Amino acid sequence: MSSKDQSRLPHEKGFHISWDQIHRDSRALAWRLDGQGPDEGAWRAVVAITRGGMAPAMIVARELDIRVVDTISVMSYHSGGGKADQRRDAKVLKAPDADMMGDGTGILIVDDLVDSGKTLELVRAQYPNAHFATVYAKPQGEPQVNTFITGVSQDTWIFFPWDMALQYVEPYRGTD
Repeated sequence: MSSKDQSRLPHEKGFHISWDQIHRDSRALAWRLDGQGPDEGAWRAVVAITRGGMAPAMIVARELDIRVVDTISVMSYHSGGGKADQRRDAKVLKAPDADMMGDGTGILIVDDLVDSGKTLELVRAQYPNAHFATVYAKPQGEPQVNTFITGVSQDTWIFFPWDMALQYVEPYRGTD
């Protein structure tokens, strides 16, 4: 195998998510969460973990008719240095409204994916009574999430539609 082939993500471990699929899976997440909030089944607010959680949170908020929506921005990856994504200590860059959040009771915190669980661990420490929901979950992060739709293996790389562009891609093997 050439060095070019070694730098590729193995085709069978790439999980490509279309806009249609993230929409369907986010709606399924909403349906699973419907009636599960602490206030007679209702949620007080949705908080999206930016940036990946914004699309799923918007869909969940719409489906459950939740009008109070906020964000929390957590940085735990950076790009460069030869490896596309490298982990760093997670830190909150922007917190949601403190008065709204309290200890998290009645708050639904939504992200696209729980991977290692470090992001959710940090957010959970701040809002221990919030309900954490993700569309996709990897085994290492599952203990940090209360509700998710689809589990994937730890070594699977998920390609989300907001990270993709329609363009020509070389075949995995061969040139024609």
